[in-house]
Amino acid sequence: MTRDVQITFDCADPAKLAAFWAEVLGYRLQDPPEGFESWEQALDALGVPPERRNDASAVVDPEGSRPRLFFQRVPEGKQAKNRVHLDVRAAPGLAGDARMAALEAEAERLVSHGATRLERHEPAPPLAGGHIVMADPEGNEFCLD
Repeated sequence: MTRDVQITFDCADPAKLAAFWAEVLGYRLQDPPEGFESWEQALDALGVPPERRNDASAVVDPEGSRPRLFFQRVPEGKQAKNRVHLDVRAAPGLAGDARMAALEAEAERLVSHGATRLERHEPAPPLAGGHIVMADPEGNEFCLD
């Protein structure tokens, strides 16, 4: 039996983090429930008070084949290194200098959207192609691979 998977992020600002990851992955914000033209309209109808309207957000793959990312507000901040992280495949099929140049270009683009560059790992053939460790705007580590 196969199952779908959703990746959930605990965070302080779901709307901001959802927008960041939509940019990283080429996703889009999830549409409001059927019958509503906007999330604002849906939240009004559901009686969600203004101070609770950024409690959650989600982004989806426009083609519907990759997992949904869900962002939920939690009171505590990030405490330690992630035990699980995302590898963003930013240089598929590339090797050596071309791979690292593609990763550097993507790192620069993501820094302009709020990411932080943490460290670069040089290629170490035959098993390691090289990667760049990044953090999203709330400090969650991910790799450009």
